[in-house]
Amino acid sequence: MTTSSVLPRSFRLLVTGGGTGGHTYPALTAIRALQRRLADAGSTLDVLWIGTADGLEGRVAPAEGIAFKTVATGKIRRSSNPLKMLSAANMKDMARVPLGVAQARSIVSDFQPDVALATGGYVAVPAGLAARLCRVPLVLHEQTVRLGLANRKLASSATRIAVSSESSLSLLPAEVRERAVVTGNPVRPEVLGGHADKAVEALSLYGFDRHLPTVYVTGGAQGAQQINNVVRDALPWLLAHANVVHQCGPANVEGLRAAVGALDPVLAGRYHVTGFVGAELPDVLALADVVISRSGAGTLAELTALGKPAVFVPLATSAGNEQAHNARHLADAGAALALLGEATGRSLQEAVGPLLADPALRAGMAERARTHGRPDAADRLVDVLLSAASV
Repeated sequence: MTTSSVLPRSFRLLVTGGGTGGHTYPALTAIRALQRRLADAGSTLDVLWIGTADGLEGRVAPAEGIAFKTVATGKIRRSSNPLKMLSAANMKDMARVPLGVAQARSIVSDFQPDVALATGGYVAVPAGLAARLCRVPLVLHEQTVRLGLANRKLASSATRIAVSSESSLSLLPAEVRERAVVTGNPVRPEVLGGHADKAVEALSLYGFDRHLPTVYVTGGAQGAQQINNVVRDALPWLLAHANVVHQCGPANVEGLRAAVGALDPVLAGRYHVTGFVGAELPDVLALADVVISRSGAGTLAELTALGKPAVFVPLATSAGNEQAHNARHLADAGAALALLGEATGRSLQEAVGPLLADPALRAGMAERARTHGRPDAADRLVDVLLSAASV
């Protein structure tokens, strides 16, 4: 671990990865943590992010004042059938990777970073390879239980591999395992500082019965039609046993409002549906006794850091079926519940019912979830970056 007493006066960090929030936000959180660490030591940080213009990172990095450059990339379309992997589209995209490496090598050579951080997504491959060609220490960060495709391609080139879970270590190739370290998945500090009463005020939840548990339902920024439908089908039962804050995606609000319109006004008063939960998210999470959600890596990191009982409905089409792996990992430890088969209103009711009825059951699951959480993950990853840079 590198201490502040030996930090350089200025530090250059190359970041690559993105496409989705799962790859983008851990990198951003690590950047902020490194900035704080360096500022406390009187040092400065210069960051350059290599990504794609149409990925989430193309909006997030410039909005944060981070220098941003793009390179040619090749997205590999996965299939369980090896012949389909040799599709014309895959062949065309794979041919773009050497061009991306050449472009990235020029960028890295000009920037001369002290260390490179790759968080996954297909853009990380050319930039990560370029970093190693330029003899820049390369740190991979993996958010999910199993290494994603990009990180698998880069593993042999990595100086260190930061993983989010102890259970990931045994899944790594034997030849790279000794370079792995468990950091956890960086969680935005603001998520950990919510206040339940602020959520009541911000969302005007005055019809809620505070003697009942509160359920927070979320399908991500755009909502999840599957989760929306399952919750809608279970809503009369659910509102008899709990308050519900439902983040359903902007396009789905009116349909869900219509579904609750026929209910008893007392039950309807316990239901708050919204297209998007923004700055009030930390307060909503503080209010929630149970969360129903997808099982992306970022969601797991936040909920385990907070110690929240959860019922996961994995996205079946997630890359490498990673959401099912994530959900099963926590469910097997008794730290969450997972609806791994067909999710219905009835299966949701059977899963969440005991949790809503038994505060002790919720408390036990919360404690087990907390043992899997790493609220200090961003600082652990900063330690790895600084250590790799000094090798």
